[in-house]
Amino acid sequence: MSKYSIGMDFGSQSVRALLVEVETGREIATAVMEYPHGVMDEYLPDGTKLEADWALQHPQDYLDVMQQVIPSVLRQASIDPKDVIGIGVDFTACTILPIDNAGTPLCFTDEYHSQPHAYVKLWKHHAAQDEANRLTQIAKDRGEKFLKRYGGKISSEWLVPKVWQIINEAPDIYDRADRFIEAGDWLILQLTGEEKRSSCSAGYKGLWHKQEGYPSQEFFKALDPRLENLVEEKLSSDIYPTGSKAGELTEAAAKLLGLNSGIPVAVAIIDAHAAVPGTGITEEGKMLMVMGTSTCHMVLGKEEKWVKGMGGVVEDGMIPGYFGYEAGQACVGDHFEWFVENCLPQEYHLEAGRKGINLHELLTEKADKQSPGESGLIALDWWNGNRSILVDGDLTGLIIGCTLRTKPEDIYRALIEATAYGTRMIIDTFDENDIVIEELYAAGGIAEKNQMLMQIYADVTNREIRVSASSQTTALGSAMFGAVAAGASAGGYDNIQEAAVKMAGLKDLVFKPIPQNTDTYDLLYEEYKKLHDYFGLGGNNIMKRLKSIKNR
Repeated sequence: MSKYSIGMDFGSQSVRALLVEVETGREIATAVMEYPHGVMDEYLPDGTKLEADWALQHPQDYLDVMQQVIPSVLRQASIDPKDVIGIGVDFTACTILPIDNAGTPLCFTDEYHSQPHAYVKLWKHHAAQDEANRLTQIAKDRGEKFLKRYGGKISSEWLVPKVWQIINEAPDIYDRADRFIEAGDWLILQLTGEEKRSSCSAGYKGLWHKQEGYPSQEFFKALDPRLENLVEEKLSSDIYPTGSKAGELTEAAAKLLGLNSGIPVAVAIIDAHAAVPGTGITEEGKMLMVMGTSTCHMVLGKEEKWVKGMGGVVEDGMIPGYFGYEAGQACVGDHFEWFVENCLPQEYHLEAGRKGINLHELLTEKADKQSPGESGLIALDWWNGNRSILVDGDLTGLIIGCTLRTKPEDIYRALIEATAYGTRMIIDTFDENDIVIEELYAAGGIAEKNQMLMQIYADVTNREIRVSASSQTTALGSAMFGAVAAGASAGGYDNIQEAAVKMAGLKDLVFKPIPQNTDTYDLLYEEYKKLHDYFGLGGNNIMKRLKSIKNR
């Protein structure tokens, strides 16, 4: 009798459940549901207005969608729930929320339902940039060792700046919260009744280190005396390895999901990081790009090294026995979506309708007819700030070279090329710091859907790119960790390497660099680097000055 594992992938806009046959990796059924409240970046549900750079979510959404997608995949597959042997969960990060001592989010209470700081702060909440800047400077002044593990700069997207913003702007929320917790860890608490915090989230987003733990109380006191006991009073030093068993599905959770109680549940993992084993990567030298609303770049190594502007290096953060290196771009799919939603004339909408295709497909069709450099445009990919290598959420986008003859497809291609240049900047920085990248892989919706984009990336990076066989790579990786949580004795696997051999794979398609395109992109990349350094390293802070005027 076949055994199955379920992976739940909680993304920025929706959740995806994937039911996988453990022995073969065959994807049996999938279900997707958008969060009812979506991303709240302008108003709370009651109409409370949010300030610039906020991005919140409602935790009730996570529970509601989970109760829909799990029964859906079971119905589609017509399997007996007793044959589901494991569950894995991945989640965007850093995505945190304040909870009381019973694990209830503070935004559920009448007292705080109109208080923005009581809600989930999504990963792309950038309103804590001031706190992130101050944290970085204080860490530099004190010579804190941990700073080098994060490329020399701490992001506003991470846990400590977000918590510090809360204590600065809503100290009553800080006082009322029993603890602050990653949304992925909170879901594990809902499923198992046990709080098992993930080493992946704690390491990459919470400044935790396997050997050294969190930064010292003295450091937190130097940030703000009120934060001196942050770890002891509001977080937890009890951290569990990626892929280990967090607990078992409770009777209450099983009833809601249509499953049997007692199913092993894996410790949560960051969404992009789950795609590493989901692509079959379990050794060093292979960089994976998980391409969606943002892009996460990950590679494994045997030693801990420090790389400028990387998102972090965490021992066992992705695959046990390796140091997992992370970098990323904060705006990729969001970048293209912004353009399509805001910048196209009516004639393009009509043409797409006549052809029966969506606007992205139409623009790709038009842009694919161009040669590199033909449009005369170049762009900076900072519409949502820069995650790597500058780590600065206050940076903004730029397009240069526009004329009266510039067409939408020219800009669309330039935006795609900008994200490819940003990826090359990350790869070059790793190479300069002796992190070997021998092969390049891609996963995620964009890699799956847009061959023009993938060819541009191959040409810009001058590397062959292989694509994950699964269109649900992150959910597959989570399902694999669920199978490992179950163990071989229950029909799963004893380690993620064994699971990857049986459950992951690659498409036959390989994107190979075209030499004449690569030559042109080398020239354009040199121009990108000049713009990158001029606007990103203080040559001209006009982006920040404009943002300051806007906020006034």
